[in-house]
Amino acid sequence: MTKQGTISSRRGVFLLALLAVAFAGNHVGARLAFDHGTSIPAAVAVRSGITALAMFVLMRMAGVTIGLDRRVLARGVGIGALVALQSYCLYSAVARIPVALALLAFNTYPLLLVLLIWATGGGRPSKRVLIAIPAALLGLLLALDVLGSIERMSGRWSEIGAGIVWSMGASLSFTLVLHFTARGLRDLDGRLRSMLTMGVAAIITGLAGAATHSLSLPADAQGWLGLGLLTLLYGSAISVMFAIVPRLAVPGNIAALNVEPVVALFLAWAILGQAVGGTQILGALGVVGAISLIATDKSRSR
Repeated sequence: MTKQGTISSRRGVFLLALLAVAFAGNHVGARLAFDHGTSIPAAVAVRSGITALAMFVLMRMAGVTIGLDRRVLARGVGIGALVALQSYCLYSAVARIPVALALLAFNTYPLLLVLLIWATGGGRPSKRVLIAIPAALLGLLLALDVLGSIERMSGRWSEIGAGIVWSMGASLSFTLVLHFTARGLRDLDGRLRSMLTMGVAAIITGLAGAATHSLSLPADAQGWLGLGLLTLLYGSAISVMFAIVPRLAVPGNIAALNVEPVVALFLAWAILGQAVGGTQILGALGVVGAISLIATDKSRSR
């Protein structure tokens, strides 16, 4: 039995799993768009701009005050710039390597966040987290299929290295986004925070793309389908997430979102034909399990 307005644990996990499917579908749509002429700056600008507009409409409908003081606005602009960098890096990875591998490397950000909090005086991680970190890294190595002889590792890195570097850049950028958001924008309404950061990301990416003549729209119907899907799925998922997360009976249920890379693996196989081996699937499950251990660690919320 839960109080009115609160989402039960079982229903919360189900809804968050659906959001994970939407977020994964967004990246599959992105790869489809990139394969059919859409440039990365155009995808980031369109997705971020429409999401910011959607948040604005939601807040107007709910009567949320949109005014910001200069200090908060300055923080939001800085964090928005990091969001622009994170989005560009992640889509650059998705454009180069299989979607699931890009997301697995990106989803190491909880590990980086734990280490950053520790380094900045936030306290030593629990034993559970210290066990989960190397487990996640081992799972990532298995998923990337880079274990073996020097020749094999070198050959594999030449195939996926650039994409993994972009993914890790996205992971580091998002770690900083979470860290600075918690310090500077924590008390801001989630919808307003999202509108501000997404709006800034859209403006920065759009201006950079225009300055470098790299705002290329889709070349055909499939490209437009991909761009439409990535925008619709991401915008819908982020909007619903802000609506339901505050109402979760068990906040730790948010860990259900960590299944996104596994969902992406199957979606990319079914839609894009991107297949991975059994060992890679095992590694992916290991990463998701380890990250979920960190996300549900109660000592982090004390």
